[in-house]
Parts: sequence; C-alpha cells; structure tokens
Amino acid sequence: MKNKMTKKCWLMIGALALVLLGWVVYAKMTAAPGQYDALAKCISDSGAKFYGASWCPHCKTQKEAFGKSAKYLPYIECSMPGSNAVSLMCKNANIESLPTWVLPDGSRLIGTQTIETLAEKTACQL
Repeated sequence: MKNKMTKKCWLMIGALALVLLGWVVYAKMTAAPGQYDALAKCISDSGAKFYGASWCPHCKTQKEAFGKSAKYLPYIECSMPGSNAVSLMCKNANIESLPTWVLPDGSRLIGTQTIETLAEKTACQL
C-alpha cells in the first residue's frame, strides 16, 4: 500500500514539474521584446553611463520611459543598501545629482532625459 502511494506521489510531482516547465518555456517564447531594446543596447554600447539610486523618483521615471527595455541601460546603482548614502563608486565619479548621464565624450546630462535626447547624444537611432 505504501509503495503504491509513493509511486503516485512521484507521478504527481513529475506531472506538476512538466506543467511548470512547459509554462516557463511558453512564457519565454511569447514574451515580446521591449519597444526600446535596440536603443537601450546602443546607448549601453556607446559607453554612456546612467547613475541613479533605488530611492530616487526621477531615476525611476527615467527607467519607466524605457519600459521593459530599461534592463539594457548602462545603469549604475549609487545607493548603499539600506540607506540614502551614496556609494564610493559614484563619489569617485563625482556624481552630485541623480539621475546623471555621463556620455561617451565625458559630458554630463543631469536629471530625467527624453529618449530623443539620449538617442541624439549617444548617436543611436531611435
């Protein structure tokens, strides 16, 4: 009796695992790319850097402008875990305001930027 229950239990676990695996594969295959994936990747490839902090509302707005494509931005987190202190990396880069974009030519853009401005300043196509 116990052997039959163990076998049934393993069959249920296996079936559940297959369903879960199928769902994950389906979700990945049907996930549409972000609208600005190519632009965000180009900005990153250009050498630009986007300094921000998790607690910064303007940094959040900047990321939201890129939607799902924000994951490809050259984002550098300046906040220290659990505080509003600025990381040594950002201090060494002379980041005094957030968000700050440091462009390939060394110039800086302070504050939330439009997608058009970032495309123009990094020579990326929109």
